Amino acid sequence: MSTEIDYYELLEIERTADDATIKSSYRKLAMKYHPDKNGGCKENEAKFKAVSEAYDCLKDPQKRAAYDRFGHAAFQQGGAGGFGGGTDFGGFSDIFESVFGEFMGGGRGGQRQQRRGADLRYDMEITLEDAFHGKSEAITVDVAAACEACDGSGAKPGTAAKTCATCAGHGKVRAQQGFFVVERTCPACHGAGETIADPCPSCRGEGRIEKTKTLTVNIPPGVDEGTRVRLSGEGEAGPRGSPPGDLYIFLHVKRHPLFEREGTTLFAKAPISFTTAALGGSITIPGPDGTAHEIKVPAGLQSGREVRQRGAGMPVLQGRGRGDLVVRIVVETPTKLSAKQRELLEAFRATETGDECPEAQGFFQKVKRAVGG
Repeated sequence: MSTEIDYYELLEIERTADDATIKSSYRKLAMKYHPDKNGGCKENEAKFKAVSEAYDCLKDPQKRAAYDRFGHAAFQQGGAGGFGGGTDFGGFSDIFESVFGEFMGGGRGGQRQQRRGADLRYDMEITLEDAFHGKSEAITVDVAAACEACDGSGAKPGTAAKTCATCAGHGKVRAQQGFFVVERTCPACHGAGETIADPCPSCRGEGRIEKTKTLTVNIPPGVDEGTRVRLSGEGEAGPRGSPPGDLYIFLHVKRHPLFEREGTTLFAKAPISFTTAALGGSITIPGPDGTAHEIKVPAGLQSGREVRQRGAGMPVLQGRGRGDLVVRIVVETPTKLSAKQRELLEAFRATETGDECPEAQGFFQKVKRAVGG
């Protein structure tokens, strides 16, 4: 363009316009100034070319970012990479690098990034008692470990890897494509930055071999289903001496025959006799640590009610204190009675007035009112 009119002004949009707005405005203006609709008007033809040029820039996220930062100078190469006005910015590739370099692994001359080994996962099943006390357990895992023969370098003992001549050790190569610099993994060394002329016969130049390792896992008290324990550096070894990954132990707690768990709270269901429910008393619940917890049952306790024992639940993970034990009471009706017991119960029934069970009395009163009498 002979004059530098702002691209956003040409498209009649705000600088914050999204892609849909840019496209819509361009279509409207292109229809307005298209040469086929203006009888060969030179002014409208120039306007059409300017609008098209603006749209071609702003529709491309990378071009738009460069334009927003440097204006028209981003697309005006001159002389030895200068941008006009006597200012030398070192070429558009440097502008691109300053804008997008952080997404491309850093600027020129940076060192290659080491390829860290992969993380591994191991699923371990434990009991509720293990989760309560914590434990140490040895496990075996098959993992790619650093080759001992070459110390993980991948080169035959007595030799060494050489800096890749294609990428000069960076692991990446760059190519200019129009206005932009495209960076890709070096095809010669595959990103390693080094080439090995004489590979190690044990690992075939990879720097790592398959190995079975025995590791000790320390499980702290209070862990729960899905708790993850990380063993730093115990994952797969990185290629050619790169850092290893980590090993993650995922814990799964077996179902317990007595307790259910929600966080640090333990729940248990305890059946009691109807006499204990009526007269009151106590029951004993053994905790996961083997401690016997005496649960007081107040007189008149109804079936389905809960009794809470503070501090008798699970320990707090990496903290202090314990949760609670909640016992859900289920009143059990006797199914086998001796003659003496039946006689006593019959005598008790003969003395009932209805006040002994207010909920039942209230229910039947509602029934009577519902049926009109």
